[in-house]
Amino acid sequence: MPQTLVIAPNWIGDAVMSEPLISCLNKVFGRITILATPWVAPVYRAMQSKPDVIEADFSHGKIELAKRMKLAHIIKDQQFDQAFVLPNSWKSTLIPVLAKIPQIYGYQGELRSVFLAKYLPNPPKKNRPPMVDHYLHLARLINLQLDTLINPRPKLCAEAFIQNQAVDLLQALPHPDKFYILAPGAEFGPAKQWPAGHFAALSKKLLKYDPCSSILLLGSSKDRVICDEILQMIEVNLRPSVLNLCGLASLDQSIALIPKAKGLASNDSGLMHIAAAFGIPQIAFYGSSDPKHTPPLSPFAGILFLGLDCSPCHQRKCPLGHLNCLNQITPQSAFDELNRCITLRNIN
Repeated sequence: MPQTLVIAPNWIGDAVMSEPLISCLNKVFGRITILATPWVAPVYRAMQSKPDVIEADFSHGKIELAKRMKLAHIIKDQQFDQAFVLPNSWKSTLIPVLAKIPQIYGYQGELRSVFLAKYLPNPPKKNRPPMVDHYLHLARLINLQLDTLINPRPKLCAEAFIQNQAVDLLQALPHPDKFYILAPGAEFGPAKQWPAGHFAALSKKLLKYDPCSSILLLGSSKDRVICDEILQMIEVNLRPSVLNLCGLASLDQSIALIPKAKGLASNDSGLMHIAAAFGIPQIAFYGSSDPKHTPPLSPFAGILFLGLDCSPCHQRKCPLGHLNCLNQITPQSAFDELNRCITLRNIN
């Protein structure tokens, strides 16, 4: 049975959307190995196929050739027969090439086709296929019949010991067993972020509608400032029911907390895709990004996208300076849609 290595993407959401491909390869080749950065490795540890995970901490935008050569030497000793390279950068092919893995597959990417045994052409910049399909198509390079091998919806599972650690974080809340999650961050940039004031208004609506509940604010340490801002906009008497865990809960712990939530509201982000993989009720705000390309793949997900003439623009910052695509999505519409998704989940 061929030993298989997968070079993981560098974004949390992309890592989640690669799960159907990982599941497909696992069913055909048995346990596989993932080479991933520390910030996406928890996603792969939460996959049901339980791949082996090697963490590689490379600086963004840097080659770090000596570090890659050292890791390639370790990987070479494991005698992999094939590698699937999911990122498009030429740097991502270096380790399998240096490790002399005989069969390397991927998209054509950045001038790297000479290193690939087989490759697919790069997708168009406009009207791109959904990311799940983008990754799954790589299985066609080795003639796998996808329809009989995979469920195209990503699925994750949380380890029990991580769940216990995560629950310990909630003890300061008056209602730690019943909570909603808001994820106001978006690593790509502010053009993907619903306004802090809108998140605060949604928090107040949820706490007043459901007073025996709490709100968790989840995200990375970079999101702590915006979540503190949200907290300050909530009435003093409601603040004890809101907990800012940005930068305090690890991604492993966040993965354990999300399936316990009553509902989740987020931007188009990694946590959005994690919530979809657990099938919890959720809403997702889209502005600069395309909901056809990176939708939350869950029957209990609601998408809030206005489809203005200027969106999706795929820019990090609003090029027109007004961010109407997100500003005009009202907290009331978000509240109504989240409740619709919760009701839908409860009757199924």
